[in-house]
Amino acid sequence: MDELIKQVTERTHISDDQARTAIQTVAGFLMERLPPQMAGQVDAVLSGSAPNLGDAAKGLGGLFGR
Repeated sequence: MDELIKQVTERTHISDDQARTAIQTVAGFLMERLPPQMAGQVDAVLSGSAPNLGDAAKGLGGLFGR
């Protein structure tokens, strides 16, 4: 998550704490609305893991109207 915080602070010129809060808010929003297996992937990415999305990524199309 540190890399994401750095990018958010650089692009928005907000503090690290504000960026962390924003990221956690968005992540929480996504995790509440995604299927459980995909929500776990969001958490894994934010914790620095590189998950294997496999078939789970195919479900994103329907989420965005595709």
